[in-house]
Amino acid sequence: MAVQKTTLPKKDSIVKKFYLVDAEGKVLGRLAAKVAAILRGKTKPTFTPHMDTGDNVIIINAEKIRVTGKKTTDKFYDRYSGFHSGLKSIRYSDMLARRPHKILELAIQRMIPHGKLGARLKNKLYVYAGTAHPHQAQKPEVLDI
Repeated sequence: MAVQKTTLPKKDSIVKKFYLVDAEGKVLGRLAAKVAAILRGKTKPTFTPHMDTGDNVIIINAEKIRVTGKKTTDKFYDRYSGFHSGLKSIRYSDMLARRPHKILELAIQRMIPHGKLGARLKNKLYVYAGTAHPHQAQKPEVLDI
């Protein structure tokens, strides 16, 4: 019987790329799920659950993201201050007007692990409301999702 071996990638052998994703006209949840998989490294053959093997992702045009159904009026984002009566809610449409990049950041952040690994993965995500971004020096590959 042949013995199967599990290989763990060395930190030196992990190659990290920069990908550029245009969010214009894309559905929020579908885009967030695919970006979360890229950040996590699940699209690579060297994926290891407890290691950071993913790539960096730059998202532009966050204000042109789209949602399905009645989420524009019915979806709320909640945050809690920790004090009594400290729950604050903001409607999706208001959040899109004030901080459109935060919508994508929250959707993706909630799809990656919570803990030290998730905190490292969150730092590899860059979301911008417009088309301009300061990452030209990294030569990002355009990723069509």
